[in-house]
Amino acid sequence: MKLISVRHSVAIAALFVLLAPSLASAGLFDDDEARKAILDLRSKVDALNTRLDAKLDTKADKNTALDLANENEQLRAEMAKLRGQLEVLANDVANTQRRQQDFYVDLDNRLRKIEPKRMTVDGKETTVEPTEQRNYDAAMSLFKAGDYKNAVTAFSGFLSAYPQSGYAGSAQYWLGNSYYAQRDCKNTVPAMQQLVKTYPDHPKAPDALLNIAGCYTELKEKAAAKKTLETLISQYPDTEAAQAAKNRLSAK
Repeated sequence: MKLISVRHSVAIAALFVLLAPSLASAGLFDDDEARKAILDLRSKVDALNTRLDAKLDTKADKNTALDLANENEQLRAEMAKLRGQLEVLANDVANTQRRQQDFYVDLDNRLRKIEPKRMTVDGKETTVEPTEQRNYDAAMSLFKAGDYKNAVTAFSGFLSAYPQSGYAGSAQYWLGNSYYAQRDCKNTVPAMQQLVKTYPDHPKAPDALLNIAGCYTELKEKAAAKKTLETLISQYPDTEAAQAAKNRLSAK
């Protein structure tokens, strides 16, 4: 009866081993269950070893001892098989976790490219869209490269597309500067006046007035130039542009 009980336990363990891969693939067989199964099998092996040693010591039925030895080896083989399955399962879990991590990193990078960003522009907190940032940077690149004609087109297009942008004041200034760099004072003056009117607190507003005064001087409009310089000194007294305006007035 004891031998039958052992064989019954072996049969149950073997059935568990055979079902383990399908349970794992179904998501029902995790690392803890696999380890528990291995510990259970190991205890059965130890129990069989104890019984086998007892049989051999008492010189009991050699056939029974041989059966137990065979079952012992079979159980050891099944346990080794289960260990291999556990290693495969652990490797699959590690690979899955790595793929998930890569997926989340890639997803986060993609979202960052399309999400608006909170940033400081000309001393003010604002939200900037990715396409908005790219368009402004592209216009600035044209200006820095000396391509003033296309810079005019780029900054004008930016202001039309993003009139409420945090970069709108700067775009207006560099639009005027793109005209000024081409010695196009007829377009420089209204562009710079628009900056001062719409964004009087913009950091470039004093420079805009200085450029307007310079254009009036080139256009031989001395009275307008003087008035612009005086306005600059009055509205922005502590700026470098105001100091430059004082120097120009004293030189006349």
